[in-house]
Amino acid sequence: MDNNFIAQIQNLNLDFKGKKLFKNLNFNILENKSTALLGSSGVGKSTLLRCIADLEKENITNGEIVLKKGVSIAWLSQENSLYPWLSILDNVQLYHHLKGSKSAQTLQKAKELLSQVNMSEHVDKKTYELSGGQKQRVALARTLMQDANFILMDEPFSALDAITKIQLQDLTCHLLKDKTILLVTHDPQEAIKLANHIYILKNQPVILEEVASLQGDLPHKLSNEKLWNLQDELISKLQDKESQV
Repeated sequence: MDNNFIAQIQNLNLDFKGKKLFKNLNFNILENKSTALLGSSGVGKSTLLRCIADLEKENITNGEIVLKKGVSIAWLSQENSLYPWLSILDNVQLYHHLKGSKSAQTLQKAKELLSQVNMSEHVDKKTYELSGGQKQRVALARTLMQDANFILMDEPFSALDAITKIQLQDLTCHLLKDKTILLVTHDPQEAIKLANHIYILKNQPVILEEVASLQGDLPHKLSNEKLWNLQDELISKLQDKESQV
């Protein structure tokens, strides 16, 4: 496996509800970079994430996904999936809670992570008392708790109001800056802001088109003309009839 790649999707074939979703799909994900997947609803973006996370075994008919040795995966989704019967601290420690490996050390780390996501003053609340943005901050802390080096992000900010979304995007970039990110999003502006490489998924079986490779530190600032032009280009491509399902 090429040392630059953290994952390689090789000749992947997948059938979903009687339809050929992927046919001989090849896709490489660069290590220590952020990659965004854009495309219309139902085109297969989240399914591709699920394949990488080894959650679609029953639908894969051929091909393979090769992960670099030593890779560990964590998932940050649109639905924060907090467990209401657990405390906020135990939600952050979920991995250790399920394994029965909670300790004074994991508790301290959970507290530190909640501090990093600005949730320390809410730590004694029940999950139902939290706002959507607060829940997503706890979910981000839980993702960090796993100490994974490859983060799959499935529309993690789409349910948030505009200001909370900006705050969480910036915070996530800061806290995950040393990780490899694969982000699914419907939002061209979010893709430009948060990704080094942007792909559009279209058609079925899916075709992957790399639209942009961006330099510079994340999050990208959206105040320059080049990125505004790129946003127009992405919107145009997403509106193309061939991108629709």
